[in-house]
Amino acid sequence: MLHPASIHFAIVIPLLSLVLGIAYLFKPSELMSKISTRFMLFGAIFLTVAFFTGKSDASEVYPLLSSDAQLLLKEHKNLALYLVLGMWLATVIKMFACIKKIIKIEIFAIVLVGFLSVGILYQGKMGGELTYTYGANVVQYSDGMDCLDDPEEFLEE
Repeated sequence: MLHPASIHFAIVIPLLSLVLGIAYLFKPSELMSKISTRFMLFGAIFLTVAFFTGKSDASEVYPLLSSDAQLLLKEHKNLALYLVLGMWLATVIKMFACIKKIIKIEIFAIVLVGFLSVGILYQGKMGGELTYTYGANVVQYSDGMDCLDDPEEFLEE
């Protein structure tokens, strides 16, 4: 279960890149541009890692979840894919603008990361629901009983 460890970086680093990008907008300098660009790159890398570790962990727990949890897990995966692709797009745009020193394009990339950050926070909320409401990857919770309509009926037999 590598997803819980990697996801914290995938949430914090893009948010930190947004903060650094905003700081760059208030006091533009080549150094701040490069720093915020590098943090965007690290954010994209960690989002990618979190996506693939999430796919791995989800494949283990999916059959043990209720139908509502399975639906939420699919939505969680789909949103994650869009966030990863969006972060890579923002990173490539920011890298291009940083190299060419085009501040208007850098502003666009920073705004894009702002929207992605909202999505990342919502994604974290969905992951929290999967863990704390449905027991995804929680030892002795997702043991198969929660996917039954009436687990008490099964235990009585």
